[in-house]
Amino acid sequence: MTHVSIHPTGTPTGSRTSAVESEACAATLNPFNPASAFKRQLADVRLSTLAVVLLTAGCFAEAPPLKADEIRTTLDDQKSVAVTIYNENLALVKDARNVRTSKGVNQLAYRGVSARMRPETALIRSLTKSGGVKVIEQNFDFDLLTPQKLLEKYTGKQVRIATMNPATGKETIEEATVLSTNGGTVVRIGDRIEINPTGRFIFGDVPKNLRDEPTLSITMDSDGGAQDLELSYLTGGLSWKADYVAELSNDDNELDLMGWVTLNNQSGATYNNATMQLVAGDVNQVQPEMNQRMMKSRTMMAESAMADAGMAEESLFEYHLYTLGRPTTIADKQTKQVSLLTASDVGVKKELVLQGSNYYYSSSYGDIGQKLKLGVFVQFQNEKKEGLGVPLPKGIVRVYKKDSSGNAQFVGEDNIDHTPNKERVRLKLGESFDVTANKKQTDFEVRERIMKRNVFDSSFEIELKNAKKEVVEVVVREPIPGDWEMLSESEKHLKVAAGTAEWRIKVPAESSKKLTYTVRVKY
Repeated sequence: MTHVSIHPTGTPTGSRTSAVESEACAATLNPFNPASAFKRQLADVRLSTLAVVLLTAGCFAEAPPLKADEIRTTLDDQKSVAVTIYNENLALVKDARNVRTSKGVNQLAYRGVSARMRPETALIRSLTKSGGVKVIEQNFDFDLLTPQKLLEKYTGKQVRIATMNPATGKETIEEATVLSTNGGTVVRIGDRIEINPTGRFIFGDVPKNLRDEPTLSITMDSDGGAQDLELSYLTGGLSWKADYVAELSNDDNELDLMGWVTLNNQSGATYNNATMQLVAGDVNQVQPEMNQRMMKSRTMMAESAMADAGMAEESLFEYHLYTLGRPTTIADKQTKQVSLLTASDVGVKKELVLQGSNYYYSSSYGDIGQKLKLGVFVQFQNEKKEGLGVPLPKGIVRVYKKDSSGNAQFVGEDNIDHTPNKERVRLKLGESFDVTANKKQTDFEVRERIMKRNVFDSSFEIELKNAKKEVVEVVVREPIPGDWEMLSESEKHLKVAAGTAEWRIKVPAESSKKLTYTVRVKY
């Protein structure tokens, strides 16, 4: 006979089953037993946490009662577990356990699986013998045992409510029917209705569809005997991201780079000594009533910088697979960091960029802006000769630089997308303090405006100011619309794209320099 006792405050009471405690349990269920006073005290020991009590509530085993013929496998039976984590809150779990079954139809309870399991993806197979088990039916039980859930399952059913007279210490137990648990507990006791009655609830049993932990219940036909069974499934609640820390050299020409993998486990399960693999790339997942675009990472093969950090890399379909060289435990509700890569003396180039706009080429504007900010960028090539040459998963790069006292100071951060080998990485770290620009339109003329044809001549002056004590190079990048032609300019431009003109201007220390140009635009 199972006996669960819960106080309305949410704190259950109970005891582990022993010879004496079994009698105490029976006494509790029969308050008219003259020898029950002391034994009820044993049965009603209050515990401090819900989780412990629900597993040890009086007169039943450590887990809720299951079918008599059900075989339970727990993490104690686990031989190995492998977790492959994708970028988009998705993971593949392969959980191998040694399980002894009977020949014929068995009911197997695979306990300790992820609470975020996608049960339609579950697949169980025998590693010992091909075809050793055949699945007939499976059910994912994620309705977990809690005081509230237990009350809900007893709606419309009989329970007992025990109350104690504080003056006499005498306990009274009454029969009650649970009417509702929505927003509070409503019960019928005799000819009266009570809301949130005082005392503690006593339940005769735990419903079979309540579990103390997520469980996959499998009905299967087995060849019998001990077999190594592997359960594989997709689950949510597991994710990873890459984070990078870079330190610039004093002259801003080199940096040291360290990459970290940050794992986040919110799946409701712990993976002990797991083989951990990470997939970098955008894997397509079908969403209900939604078409998701398929994005493929175009990455190459990895080099030694990753092996030095204990993370091996390989191509997998159109993605990249990273494997940690040692087992690791990924605990539930845990964030873990694992080294991904290290690289030293990576060559970098710093740029100060004044980025223009295309709106002021078709009308008269006059003054466009004073003390315009210049973006500060650093870029490097992901190549072996630069100390890298490994596929870089998308993530955030945080950049530091040492001050005159040797203390590292944060100077900016930026996102990078999945970056293949031999591709350029470009980071915007902020805006320049000492280098600014003034821009104005010095002339504008409508050359032609007939039907759908418009021709405009625009002249501009950009004054670049440098308050630093050294010469700086400024990149002036102007997006020019339509069909354009440079009529005159004080510095030679480069046509870096169909609609973009670019100048690289050397600005003297603690001085300024002007760029002037006239352009004809045809629409």
